[in-house]
Amino acid sequence: MNRLARLALSLIALVAAWPAMDHWSAMAQEWPTRTVRIIVPFAPGGAADTAARLYSEALSQALGKQFVIENRPGGGGIPVAEAMVRTEPDGYTLMVSGVPIIVLGPAMNKNVGYDPMRDLTHIAYFGGTPNMLAVHRSLGTRTYAEFLAHARKQPTGTDYVSAGLGTMGNWAAEYFAALEGLKFNHVAYKGGSQAIVDLIAGHVKTSVLTWTALEQHIRAGTLTALAVTSANRLPYLPEVPTFRELGYKDFVSVAWFSLSGPPNLPRAIVERINAVVIKAMERPEIRKTIERDAIETMPLTAAELNAFAQAEIDRWTPLVRRIMAERQR
Repeated sequence: MNRLARLALSLIALVAAWPAMDHWSAMAQEWPTRTVRIIVPFAPGGAADTAARLYSEALSQALGKQFVIENRPGGGGIPVAEAMVRTEPDGYTLMVSGVPIIVLGPAMNKNVGYDPMRDLTHIAYFGGTPNMLAVHRSLGTRTYAEFLAHARKQPTGTDYVSAGLGTMGNWAAEYFAALEGLKFNHVAYKGGSQAIVDLIAGHVKTSVLTWTALEQHIRAGTLTALAVTSANRLPYLPEVPTFRELGYKDFVSVAWFSLSGPPNLPRAIVERINAVVIKAMERPEIRKTIERDAIETMPLTAAELNAFAQAEIDRWTPLVRRIMAERQR
């Protein structure tokens, strides 16, 4: 095909798409005129749900329409992301995304039905919280070294809970299990709040979950925190070492969450939401929750969020796939 023919085809495609582009652009100027749904692909009470509820009220107040939360747990969030790809880009159906949806899910499962950067519009960064290795007090291990000694003696492996397949807790457990040559058996749940129920009951005694999910039970003494994925020790748990201190020098991470929508979401909608979220980070009631839950926030523009997400994909995907391949041998 010669250059002139290719140019003609491109112009035809542009003209054909123009009515749809004009329709969404016009709609974006009036948006929102009705309730907006934010779908959380995890159960109520976990870090993703907390992040969504933290900002939904601010969005409702700033934009004059209700932003309602709809929990659809299951599949590590992948089914919700796959459905979002086919959703109309009108700004009335959004989703909580983040490291499970954008980075770890696609890295741990090559058969996901979406490209996390091409098929979703990333809107705003909510924040991230570290994960912790925590055990039920009845296990009797008070330090990470004692836990390793215990885990090495288990002939059938160590069962552990996380917030779900493809979450940072799931990956963290698989990562240090591979490095230490341990056999870990993942007991997946549809969210951290559901995993906590069996953990507190002592049915499964090991977990890798966010501080948001574990906080009250660690403070109550039901669970013992053994290590944390943050860069530095947490000021409210100064006795708990980081994984980096324990010899995993490259393992510093947070379970971060963001807000995303379907592909081709109008730029005007993206920018309005992003501006509200950034401004909301300084509200006293939101700052209180951020500090209580050890949430690390960054006032990222949509473009900066995309760059951050791509950097996280580039950082984790090769390592995740190598470790998962080794674990399956």
